[in-house]
This record gives sequence, structure tokens and C-alpha cells, in this order.
Amino acid sequence: MLSVRPERQTDLLTDNRIRLSGNIRSRDYLDVFGNVCTRLVAPPGLLEVRNNFVIADSGLPDEACPQAEQWPIDELPDDVLVYLLGSRYCDTEKLSQLAWQQFGHIVDGWQRVQAICDYVHGQLEFGYHHARSDRTASEGHEEGRGVCRDFAHLAVTLCRCMNIPARYCTGYLGDIGVPRDPAPMDFSAWFEVFLDGRWFTFDARHNHPRVGRIAIGRGRDAADVAISTSFGPSQLARFYVVTEEVVEAPGQPLEPAA
Repeated sequence: MLSVRPERQTDLLTDNRIRLSGNIRSRDYLDVFGNVCTRLVAPPGLLEVRNNFVIADSGLPDEACPQAEQWPIDELPDDVLVYLLGSRYCDTEKLSQLAWQQFGHIVDGWQRVQAICDYVHGQLEFGYHHARSDRTASEGHEEGRGVCRDFAHLAVTLCRCMNIPARYCTGYLGDIGVPRDPAPMDFSAWFEVFLDGRWFTFDARHNHPRVGRIAIGRGRDAADVAISTSFGPSQLARFYVVTEEVVEAPGQPLEPAA
């Protein structure tokens, strides 16, 4: 799952196609969440998977709407209800009591979601060396550490405990408008909440509006939007992500970096 979401494909300025070494055949399909997935049969040996593209972005930071209200459950659209339920990494039953103790007194809607972001941002210590693929939201809360997916899982879970529909997002996010992070780039995880009849972006790790989010996938949690899923033994040999702002030179078309 490396292709941009369908709603952003009209913003593409260059081709957006998964490239596989050895001319291996593949095909795309849309999963139940509307994400673009690429299927292939990998032969024995080294397989290289690449995607390289330029996409236009508004250049605006994540939208803030402090007046956005939380809808009663009976008024939520049918397809939103799934984002109130517990899931593999978002174990709501273990954090419900904590959530109501921490956030039950806060005005519902945007203020409550922001309070959850503030709490998660202060509760977890970020570090790539803290990465663990099977950590649940409650375990992240208990351990007090994690990577961006753990921040997102904990925030999503606490929102769901407060009857706020929340979904997990993964994609590309460069250091645009912020100091450059010296660590090697990676995919980023954030989350979205359903308020006032639409979805809004929040980021508990950075806890600050960011520019240039390019969504790859949305789902209940990270299990729904894994960058790669293999049905057999495999070993990751190398992993390299570059997400950078490019500026068009007069008379020259934009091209992806090599």
C-alpha cells in the first residue's frame, strides 16, 4: 500500500505507479476503506518495490475548527459507526474508564479532541528505538513511549471511548515549514475525527498543524493500512522514504527525485 488515496490522484503532476524489479506483474484494487492496494506474487530472491511521484498541495496547514461539534451517536452516518468500535490495536475496553475520568468534564467536540491530543503528546515519549509492531494503545499508555503509530493509536482509542468517531491514517509527511528532523525520513501516522458531519485531521505526535500531508491509507488502525503484507516468509532488506518540497523552476517541469 504505497499509492496515494484516490481523492488526491487529481493532484498528481507525474505518474504514480508502483514499480517492481524483474518486470513482475501486479494489479491494483480498492479495499473496503477505499485505499489503493497493489497485489503481486513475489518470486524467490531480492524484490525491489518503488514509487516516485510529484504531487501538488495547497500549502496550507491542517484545518482548525474550534467550533466543530460532536454529533450524538444516533445522528452519525451508518458508515461512520465502525470508527467507534474497538479494533486490534485500539483496545477501547481497557481505556474507557481512564478516558471518562480525564476528559468527561471537557466540552465535547473540538475542545475534547484537542485535550486528548495534548494528553497523548505529553504521555508518550517519542523515539524510533521504541518501535514495536504489536503494541496496543493501552500498552503504549502503560509504557509511556512509542512512535507515531502509537501516538495515533492511543488518541484514536481515547476518542472512541468518548463516543467520537476516529480513524487511523498513514502517509507521507515532509518537514515543510518546520525545522528539519535529522533522523532518516519514514512514513507518518496521524488520525482523523468525525465532527460536524465531516472529518478533521489531528496529530498527537507533533500536536501542531502541519503542511503537506499526503494520505496513503485510512482504516480502523495500523492493521488496516500496513505498507506491505506478505503471506509467507519475507525479510526487509532496506527501507527508504523521501518526502520533500520541490519548487518549479521557470521553464522546467517538476520531476521526481531519483
